[in-house]
Amino acid sequence: MGIQASHAFPGGHSLSAPLERTSLDTSLNPGQPTPSPILQGLADRFRPLLLLAAWYLGLGVLLRLTLWLGFGREAQVPASSLLWVLPAGAVSDVVQSLYFLLPLALYLGLKSARKPKRTWGPAVPAIATFLWTLGWLFMAACEYFFFEEFNARFNLVSVNYLMYPTEVAGDIWSEYPVVKILAVCALLAGLTAWKFQSLWARALSVPLSLRIRSLALAAYGALLFLAIAWIPTNLFGVSANRVTNELAANGPSSFFRALRTSEIDYHAYYATRPPAENLKRLEAQLSPGGGTFTRLAEGRLDRQFPARPGGLGKMNVILVSSESFGAEFSQLYGSTRNWTPEFDHFAQKGLWFRHVYATGTRTVRGLEALTTSMPPVPTEAVLRRPGHDGMATLGSVLRSHGYQTSFLYGGYGYFDNMNEFFRSNGYEVLDRTNLRTKPRFENIWGVSDEDLFDMAMTHADERTAKGAPFFIHIMNTSNHKPYTFRSGLESIGVKASGGGRESGVRYADFAQGQFLRDAESHAWFKDTLFIIVADHGARVYGRQEIPLKTYEIPLMFYAPGRLAPRRSDGLMSQIDLAPTLMGLLGLPYTAPWFGQDALNTPESGRVLLFNHNDHVALMKDGTLSILGLHGSRVSKVYDAEKDRYQLLPSGTAHDDLAVAYYQTAYELFKAKKYN
Repeated sequence: MGIQASHAFPGGHSLSAPLERTSLDTSLNPGQPTPSPILQGLADRFRPLLLLAAWYLGLGVLLRLTLWLGFGREAQVPASSLLWVLPAGAVSDVVQSLYFLLPLALYLGLKSARKPKRTWGPAVPAIATFLWTLGWLFMAACEYFFFEEFNARFNLVSVNYLMYPTEVAGDIWSEYPVVKILAVCALLAGLTAWKFQSLWARALSVPLSLRIRSLALAAYGALLFLAIAWIPTNLFGVSANRVTNELAANGPSSFFRALRTSEIDYHAYYATRPPAENLKRLEAQLSPGGGTFTRLAEGRLDRQFPARPGGLGKMNVILVSSESFGAEFSQLYGSTRNWTPEFDHFAQKGLWFRHVYATGTRTVRGLEALTTSMPPVPTEAVLRRPGHDGMATLGSVLRSHGYQTSFLYGGYGYFDNMNEFFRSNGYEVLDRTNLRTKPRFENIWGVSDEDLFDMAMTHADERTAKGAPFFIHIMNTSNHKPYTFRSGLESIGVKASGGGRESGVRYADFAQGQFLRDAESHAWFKDTLFIIVADHGARVYGRQEIPLKTYEIPLMFYAPGRLAPRRSDGLMSQIDLAPTLMGLLGLPYTAPWFGQDALNTPESGRVLLFNHNDHVALMKDGTLSILGLHGSRVSKVYDAEKDRYQLLPSGTAHDDLAVAYYQTAYELFKAKKYN
């Protein structure tokens, strides 16, 4: 039996507790100072909470070290950085633990004392401990795999993916050992809950008065309020190396920050300039590309382009935006990997562009750029924003010339709001639900590219029968995890399963090449211009906020007998594709597009536009101007040959041009003036 001690509290309250290993009686520990009975009681009552917080901090340290070993060193994060990354990360984790432990704090603060009746503690805190630790262990595993794919903590990609749980859950289940990970996490969580049983029993037996417990909860609430009011999520994002900042961050906190900023008011968070000044800068920047500005007085950028003599005329157009088909896999773009022999073959028989860059790192950004010729406004693509109907798209411009316009997708088109966006902008939309035959193979993301191209071929036949030219935009899906394919393609390096990214790229390339060859047997082939371009690169990696090497993509125009083989070496953005196509066809049009005709605009002074999470950027003449939240502006010189960046003083000339592009694009879209 333990010694019982009773102590009077101010106001008549008392504390009685068994003293088995420690005592408040100094006679048992002569020479030791007498601890405050209130503080001792609070420590005993809230000890499980403190230990769970310590457990969470320990998990954070372990995860940061694992991420550094696996990915940080590749991104040139030196070991010395851990000397501040780990303490900074611990501070972030402490703040987050205040949020995540609040339910247990309330339980301990509101639960009255009870005598332990058995060795095992009460069921509620045991179950809570198990679920709490299981959740965070599994979350740590998810963070590891997410970092492996995106070189970042949870960000806007994770927010967007949660909007489509069917595809994402199916992908995760197919690609990762979910059952094994859950089993290990459950085992560790069970051991933790078992170890905490006696702690919970002892804590709940401490008879603190309601007044004392309420004061403790008030102090907890005050700390939480201070954390909310004074400690931003990116408090320690101070390194010039993006990955270093990601290591120091807290994953769940980064997720909620992305959730809060997924669709925000540009003017509230980003640098701005007077709209009239922005229009003047854009007028000067866009004028070398030709066209006559027709509505500048209305605050619009509409340009009118006359017919271009020598154009190809009203050819059919088939545009393939190819999933994750980065330039890093093509020998034409300097890669040592020969994974795209079909693209390389056909590109040299057509018009291929050597220096092309995507505007973002997700399909929705690629579709936005190719379809609307608009800068990637932060932080959400227009496909997912309300008010995107009736925009000045490539389809609407071609329809003004009598074209039939369609969008075909290999998956379910509700993903990323594709079906709704294209339908509300006048396209006929077909997705995997419109496939008339059993697919060769399929997974959670879509049917095989071969089946998608077969559907496109049939659709083109049907459009031709109507007697009007057609524009078909195809978005494929097979080059995507879980990388499962049909058998019989092993000779070209495509494994039915387990082949990873290489099999994905090789299969997409094979299917595109087969599509171009099969199209030759159709009557419309000789009057059709084919375009193959990536929606984005394969993977985001690198230490920079805008890792430019990641954004390089292949592009070719192919029309044998109508388009002579040649190569274009000037810089080109995805937003330039629509005006370049219209210039090549030679058709007159009027549109508020920000892009330029890459074949008829001087190469010097061209701009590239980029988005990555909540950062946007503009590159001109080798200078990269980056705009971030809270009005931040950073300028760097980029050396493409060495993939190196050098920081420049703030306020360079291109900073204001970057603001002009993004602010104006946002304002035109919100005011419904991009039509």
